[in-house]
Formats: sequence, structure tokens, C-alpha cells
Amino acid sequence: PLTGKVVVIDPGHNPANFRHASEINRKVNVGTHWKECDTTGTATNAGWPEAKFTLDVAHRLRTLLQEQGATVKLTQDGDRSFGPCVDERARIGNEAKADAAISIHADGSGAGNRGFHVIMPGSVHDGAADTRAIVAPSAELGERVAGAFVRVTGTAPSNYLGDGTGLVTRTDLGGLNLSTVPKVFIECGNMRDRTDAALLTSGSWRQKAAQGMSEGIVSFLRG
Repeated sequence: PLTGKVVVIDPGHNPANFRHASEINRKVNVGTHWKECDTTGTATNAGWPEAKFTLDVAHRLRTLLQEQGATVKLTQDGDRSFGPCVDERARIGNEAKADAAISIHADGSGAGNRGFHVIMPGSVHDGAADTRAIVAPSAELGERVAGAFVRVTGTAPSNYLGDGTGLVTRTDLGGLNLSTVPKVFIECGNMRDRTDAALLTSGSWRQKAAQGMSEGIVSFLRG
């Protein structure tokens, strides 16, 4: 059991962000540069928003991790009128002293672009950002999540990012730059592709997605 282990789940965006344009467009410092507080996220061509997808998967993942004995905290639970901003999302994980943190998303790329990818922090040491201590453990977390996600969902890694590995390193995301705990983002699929959207809008597939994330995180936490 994962007794004593803390996992922070960050459901990307917020379904109500679109009603708060001025607040989410406010710039926050992410160490390397200033960035918008948050964005509305994307949606399927039929209009189902990414923010509803991320919260649904976060709830499923929380249940699975709690069943394993972990303490789980969400950065938002549909209980805020907008946000939180990307810097606060990172701070919630840091203040919880999370053993692992994951930010859940779905991409809004071009049709024909398919598959998932896991984003890991690159080495950043600038302003308030210093990821040097978390680069290696975050990479391990990312690799374990990607491996379990393929195995459980049967979904192939992205055909448009990551050279077929499903792994991408970035240094421009505030949620990673400002993290002091091992953290990754996962883009579970492309909402703008018809085939991927059929998976993302399926409750049974979202359960598999949560299961894949859970197995990767549990594997990481057990070393």
C-alpha cells in the first residue's frame, strides 16, 4: 500500500475559464518568462471541452490511487470560478510535498495527428524556476506512466511529437518549471482528431486512461 505517499493531480484548465477572460489572460511569472494565468483549453469538434475530460479522468485516477492507500490532492475540483493559474497549480504540488504530481490534458492539434504524449521538465534554472533536482525523477515518472498507458489503453504514442516514444521534454510550461516535486503532464490524445475524440469521449476508455496513469504512478512510487 502507498500509505504516506502523496500524489497531486492537476486537472488541466477549468470549464468556466471562458467566462473569465481578463483573469485568465493575466500574466504570471514562470521563471523563464511571463505567461497567461491559464487558458480555456481545447474541445472536440462537437464542442465537448477538454476541461470536462480532465476533471473526469482526475476523479477516476484519484479513486484508483486512494484504493492503493495514497493521499491524493486535486489542484481544482470544479470548485473554482476559474483557474487556478499555472503558478498556483505548481505551488499546490510543492506545498503538499507531493511524491509525484501529474497534470492531465488532451491536445488540440490538427486532424490526423493522433496518440498520447507525456511531457517532462527540462533543466531550467532561471528566476523562480529551478527544475534541476526534479529532472531525473520526473523522467522516470514519465517513462513509467507512458509505458503503463500504452499497455492498459492500447493507444499508440503520438505520431506528431516525441519521435514515436510518447515522451517530450519542455522548458516553457509554468506548471513544470515552477515544480519542486517530480511532475509530468500527459496529453491523452488529440481532441480535434475524429478517431482520438471517439476514445476521449468514451467513459470506458477514460477509465483505462486513469488505470494506465495509476499503474505508472504506483510503479514510480514503489521504485
